[in-house]
Amino acid sequence: MARKDLLDIASLHREEIEFLLDQSTSFKKLFTHSVKKIPALEGKSVLMLFYEASTRTHSSFEVAAKRLSAEVTNFDVAHSSITKGESVRETIETLQAMRTDYIVVRHSHPGLPGMIARQTTASVINAGDGAHEHPTQALLDAFTIKEKFPDPRGKKVLIIGDILHSRVARSTSTLLQKLGVEVAYLGPGSLVPKYIPESIRRFTDYEAAMAWGPDVVYLLRVQLERQDVQFFPSGCMASPPPG
Repeated sequence: MARKDLLDIASLHREEIEFLLDQSTSFKKLFTHSVKKIPALEGKSVLMLFYEASTRTHSSFEVAAKRLSAEVTNFDVAHSSITKGESVRETIETLQAMRTDYIVVRHSHPGLPGMIARQTTASVINAGDGAHEHPTQALLDAFTIKEKFPDPRGKKVLIIGDILHSRVARSTSTLLQKLGVEVAYLGPGSLVPKYIPESIRRFTDYEAAMAWGPDVVYLLRVQLERQDVQFFPSGCMASPPPG
């Protein structure tokens, strides 16, 4: 049975992931056409509901929706009744009356896209919820890896950086393992979760991680906006050398 929503990677079966990745190949070819538009979503409406700032994810969804011939509405949170105290539930009830077909949600609170999905008949796509998941980024990562390695089974992917606060690391590592990829983490002890699946290797030493022989190295930025305390020493805070 077809799914109404795309909320996480954890609940997807490998067959569903493979189907989405296979479909992406034909859509990517659209970029090479002189007319970069097809009627796949003609007559459908897409609502962009971003409570968090975004450049790449927001613009990617908007461009994709328009190239599939959907109508796109950008909900301006900063100039909405949310600033007057309107709850997410009240916002969704108002937007539901507009009969939108798809809602793309990004929010700092984990699980909020799922809550919205339960309140609306529209299909909800999670564009990132807190430090929980970012399923579409994970699918994009896997698609990129499969372009290099058509059969990624048995390949090794090393994810480096702020694993603790990264929803991308969580979603991507889950998806890659479903495809038979070996995954390892490398980062300062304070930025790697204390409890990780036994199937994921954990490195704190760069040389040891490289000796593992990764086929792909995935670099993450430090998620400063999700850190309420300092997780590692900052060179900017160090005292200047004497003399």
